[in-house]
Amino acid sequence: MVSLKGKDILHGNQFSKKEIDAIIKTAGYFEKALKKKDSLNLLKGKILATLFFEPSTRTRLSFETAMQRLGGRVISMASAESSSAAKGETVADTARTVDQYADVIVIRHPRIGSAKEAADAAEAPVINAGDGAGQHPTQALLDIYTIQKELGSLKNLRVSLVGDLKNGRTVHALVELLSLFRAKLHFVSPESLRMPEEITSQLKERGIEVMETGDMKEAALASDLIYMTRIQKERFEDLSEYERVKGSYIINEDLLKGLQKKMTILHPLPRVDEINPNVDAYPGAAYFRQVRNGVFVRMALLSMVMGKAVD
Repeated sequence: MVSLKGKDILHGNQFSKKEIDAIIKTAGYFEKALKKKDSLNLLKGKILATLFFEPSTRTRLSFETAMQRLGGRVISMASAESSSAAKGETVADTARTVDQYADVIVIRHPRIGSAKEAADAAEAPVINAGDGAGQHPTQALLDIYTIQKELGSLKNLRVSLVGDLKNGRTVHALVELLSLFRAKLHFVSPESLRMPEEITSQLKERGIEVMETGDMKEAALASDLIYMTRIQKERFEDLSEYERVKGSYIINEDLLKGLQKKMTILHPLPRVDEINPNVDAYPGAAYFRQVRNGVFVRMALLSMVMGKAVD
């Protein structure tokens, strides 16, 4: 039997295929349960602390929604400026402090490795909601859940990941999960924003088929799914470089007509200009359904790390 009780959720590479299957099954249970009632009492009396040192809409609100749907409560730190971090407190000391108040901690921070630092300091389970350009494992899990629902299977996947692959913590985590299902991966990016060589090399060593290209249409024609990401302005030290590469890839109606087949489109959001709003009505545009799935997956994770099994 799969158990995540007491475990930290820090990196896409920490999951086995069996654990992913269990998370998907549990998320599906909660999705069905919420059609019958607005909330459950599985985590009644438990407290989630959300520590966000970087801006967030979907991740923070979906975690807080998930906890409240499970009957638990939430305490929140909405920004570094509103916390003792503004006075110089370390991530470790913040985690030790919040550990005295909460049963589970979710943290987002601009520095790679910060979630692990918090996990090492706290006794409560710590969930990484994004550590800079590092990892975003819960986004990857909800992406996998969405792919399962949209395509009906995780077998024989052909996926194009497009945009800022260098700084994209969502794609860094997602390829770890996709590799467990032996997906064929197409990495589409400007030369300066390619997937880190360390990640690409590790995938190839595992026997994963990886193609790198600058041509999104070529990759899409060979894929079932486009995973679009924005060019992340906040990750650039040189804004002139951002200006040079922004708008490199745009999904619009003309591109989709040129593909002459139905394409599933995901995006971790927020988007800037890389998906034209006219595409939102396209049947394969799943990115807002993807947002909703985040609640079910995060309900699954919260219940599992708290040791609350479901049927």
